[in-house]
Amino acid sequence: MGLIYSKQMLGAAAALAFFTAAVPAKAQTRAETLRYVTGAAVNTLDPNIPGSTREAFAVSLSTYDRLVSFGRKQLNGKWVFDLDTIRGELAESYSVSPDGLKITFKLRNDAKFQDGSPVTAEDVKWSLDRAVTAKILGKAQLLTGSLTDASQFKVIDPTTFEVTLPQPDKLALPNLATVYPIIINSKLAKAHATEEDPWAQAWLKENTAGSGAYIVETFKPGEQVILKRNDTWNRAAGDKQAFFKRLIIQSVPEPATRANLVEKGDADIVIDLQASDAQALEAKGKLQVISTPQYNAITFISMNNQMAPFDKPDVRRAVAYALPYDDMFKAALFSRGDLLAGATWADGKPPSGAFPIKQPIKLDIEKAKAYLKAAGYPDGFSTTFSFNVGQSATAEPMAALLKESLAKIGIKVDIQKLPDAQMSTQITEKKLPFFTEGIVAWLPSTDYFYRNFYTGNQRWNYSSIDNAELTAVAQKARFEADKAKYEADGKVLNAMNFDLMPQIPLWQSSQDAVMASNLTGYTYQFHRQVDYRDLSRK
Repeated sequence: MGLIYSKQMLGAAAALAFFTAAVPAKAQTRAETLRYVTGAAVNTLDPNIPGSTREAFAVSLSTYDRLVSFGRKQLNGKWVFDLDTIRGELAESYSVSPDGLKITFKLRNDAKFQDGSPVTAEDVKWSLDRAVTAKILGKAQLLTGSLTDASQFKVIDPTTFEVTLPQPDKLALPNLATVYPIIINSKLAKAHATEEDPWAQAWLKENTAGSGAYIVETFKPGEQVILKRNDTWNRAAGDKQAFFKRLIIQSVPEPATRANLVEKGDADIVIDLQASDAQALEAKGKLQVISTPQYNAITFISMNNQMAPFDKPDVRRAVAYALPYDDMFKAALFSRGDLLAGATWADGKPPSGAFPIKQPIKLDIEKAKAYLKAAGYPDGFSTTFSFNVGQSATAEPMAALLKESLAKIGIKVDIQKLPDAQMSTQITEKKLPFFTEGIVAWLPSTDYFYRNFYTGNQRWNYSSIDNAELTAVAQKARFEADKAKYEADGKVLNAMNFDLMPQIPLWQSSQDAVMASNLTGYTYQFHRQVDYRDLSRK
């Protein structure tokens, strides 16, 4: 009788074979090596390249330094990044002028690139000039912190660097802690620049010129990356080295295979399992499962506010009151995360200016029917509801319940499961009437959410809402320095959002970090990836 192997078993065997081959005989011990598996892939070593994956962001965070980085805080007993605490990374210290227009950075004297050359203010200048000048991803991100032009960056002396702002902007410093403004060894990069490629984008896509905690040993785009520790780097907590001497990062597309690898100890950590697998492994009790609601991300249902019948607020309200939120949450995510429905607002007013905020909405079929009648659709209508193939595991069960519930108020729904590229194109072209998507804000302040996702004729305004008052309040809040006034602006925005109902926030899903029981230091990060520098083994 022949042996029969499942696809998952073969995948696990292949991954194990890779791990065995990846660590040569003279390599570090198993305890000193961190093995990470992901369903996606590292496709570039420069996070600024269009199309960069989040996994590529995680690698760059360890191979490059930035001027500053986020601190961390406890949120419901879990460690998460802290937008309001900015600490030095390459900067030993920084100061902000009394008028808020100048930020001065003093660089660490001991900071060196991985080739041994010192990190200087000239390198910082070249790197930030590149971030706001080249056709790269950092340009749009830094714009949100009023960092738009090379003339804003000035070298004072070899270890002193100055940034000038056109007006005080509370997101200027946090922007410098995101993945894009990497500090590059400018001499090395310039040696590989060309007239057609003055910022060495082609070379930096497959090579690094950083000062970070890890050095790239092997890079196979789309398959794996092996990193070795930079022993001269000492910018972890307490001015220490990174703990692990080697990192092995491998793409393993099958979720079941990833679950099997971490369960058997052939991988140390995974963060992108299906909710059912994370729940099952947690129940077995042999692994740590740190489940952190993604507090800077939201899954929502969007309605095109410029397309009939969703151009009528009462139609959008009818949909909102016809959804079975609890059932959808259980079916899609096994209730792993934070549901954003079912709140009670005293006097009907939002209790906070923070965003997202739990909405005072729940399933109420009679109220939904009343809104639909007020909108002029007493008998309902027909529409499509779309989601992309990559979301199928969570969107499919949710969509089935949505279709069933909306039918009770006469709305007939045809579910469309679209290829990711087609879905993205139709969102950009504003052709979808009704769909589900997710948003994430690296800098999760209220005005940032509203300005980026609820204003302007641009891709990220999923609902195509065009409300002059909401836009004006969001723009005013951007530069509001008084915390009490900013909070008041946030409450106004939240009240308007609930009244207009341009889209319906559903939940903040949990990021389930499933890991070996002897790992410690995990922190949920703004880019929703592991910061390998934080981790150590007990």
